[in-house]
Amino acid sequence: MDKRVNALLTRVSGAANDNSGDDRYRVGAPASADVALLDAYSKAVTTVADAVGPAVASIAVGTDRPARGGEPAGTGSGVVVAPDGYILTNSHVVHHARHLTVSFSDGGSAEAQVVGEDPATDLAVISVPTSGLAYAALGDSDALRVGQLVIAIGSPLGFQSTVSTGVVSALGRGLRSTEGRLIENIIQHTAPLNPGNSGGPLVDSHGRVVGINTAIIAMAQGIGFAIPANTVKWVLPQLLTKGRVRRGYLGIGGWQRRLDRRLARQYDLNTDSAVEAVSIDPQGPAQLAGMRPGDLVIAINGTDVGSVDDLHRVLAEWPVDKVLTLAVIRGRKRLELAVNPTEAAN
Repeated sequence: MDKRVNALLTRVSGAANDNSGDDRYRVGAPASADVALLDAYSKAVTTVADAVGPAVASIAVGTDRPARGGEPAGTGSGVVVAPDGYILTNSHVVHHARHLTVSFSDGGSAEAQVVGEDPATDLAVISVPTSGLAYAALGDSDALRVGQLVIAIGSPLGFQSTVSTGVVSALGRGLRSTEGRLIENIIQHTAPLNPGNSGGPLVDSHGRVVGINTAIIAMAQGIGFAIPANTVKWVLPQLLTKGRVRRGYLGIGGWQRRLDRRLARQYDLNTDSAVEAVSIDPQGPAQLAGMRPGDLVIAINGTDVGSVDDLHRVLAEWPVDKVLTLAVIRGRKRLELAVNPTEAAN
């Protein structure tokens, strides 16, 4: 054998222990500091996957739509939030489901029932007749920071217990629900998501659920969205106790309209737009309070209103059947109307 080849083979086979030669030209292992960082990152992800993975469920959905080869019409993910069988997921995953089958990472499965859903926030709770389940804790989504490590766990394309990682890329995004309401404070992140991830948890490095994955943008990469955990904390108790979220209904059909500058200055308004009442439910609360088509809603309980989303935002947190005050402009006159909202139909 050629001496040069033999020398080369000797160096390759003993590379791990070879300290000879000019290290400037040798590709070796990364620096120990880099290895330590990579090990810390890997340990964080594996620790979270081990801790939270058993609480993540795969959801097979059967609907009235025909399915091929006996396969379920849809799939999604969920996360157990209570050991007695309550599972959090997306409303769009279970909406109109005829039957649900939930599978866990340990191979167990069970039929599930819908406890409640809220299409306005795309959240739902289902339950299985099982106790002693591993469950995950909700974290504080308001404490998230851009660039922070997040981990998505779910069943994309039916591949159960799939883990992907990324970072928080933006906070405070707005996303429209299927019924047109604005879901606020949406978390944008880069953990890869695919169909089937919907309803699965977005977790921080401490194993706390900081969001529920809800949407991706088709043909985009590294752009996923999650409903914040603090929204979940508001919606979840209502779904568990009432099966729905109670929201106030005024009986107004309206749109955003820009205000005349002179009118805004006259009433010292902090917004340059208002909600014009285009139509009014003849049996609704606004009609009973004396509201008319063409009225401009400029405030609700002293809070400026510049868009329909502003109205929804206040009504979402206002108790049903508790009187509130609408400030409106009719012509060039400001009026205050006492309105008693009823419960909106889901």
